[in-house]
Amino acid sequence: MHIAIAGNIGSGKTTLTGLLARHYSWEAQYEDADYNPYLNDFYEDMQRWSFNLQVYFLNSRFKQVLDIRSSGHDVVQDRTIYEDAHIFAPNLHHMGLMSARDFDNYRQLFELMASFITPPDMLIYLRASVPTLVRQIQKRGREYERNIRLDYLQHLNERYEAWIASYTQHNLMIVDVDSLNFTDNPQDLAHIIDRIDARIHGLF
Repeated sequence: MHIAIAGNIGSGKTTLTGLLARHYSWEAQYEDADYNPYLNDFYEDMQRWSFNLQVYFLNSRFKQVLDIRSSGHDVVQDRTIYEDAHIFAPNLHHMGLMSARDFDNYRQLFELMASFITPPDMLIYLRASVPTLVRQIQKRGREYERNIRLDYLQHLNERYEAWIASYTQHNLMIVDVDSLNFTDNPQDLAHIIDRIDARIHGLF
């Protein structure tokens, strides 16, 4: 079984991935953000490094999905390849931070990769407002995230909402991060787990 967690920067994907992996004894697959050689440069100069960053993430997540499907294990994944293609790359192009030539090249590469993979069995979307995202980004204190622009986060949120509204591939569950503190409140985490249990039982 492949469960994936989607959401904007700072929405709590990595934290929830770890909590669910521990609770269900699932294998956790994390986003390779801390080891991305382009990330610091991207936040300093988005226009120069956007294509490099997105291709790195695309390649990393494509390999990750192939590994998940071939492992035979129950896996919870921190972010999906679909978010790269439907959220981040189009947003960079729309903001003028990725050229039309680079975006077309990226989109063709994604479409080729997508033909070799299948969507997760269940998608959990962490919905969070920009103030919540900013608070959680500041709380974790990653150096390379200090220069994230508020309009960048807002544009990403708008694209996430549009993508989720049209998501029909598989089982979808939405978690309101503004009203649930699953990091510090065991009752909030238990509420999410109860919802996941009900969804998992519906998969079989």
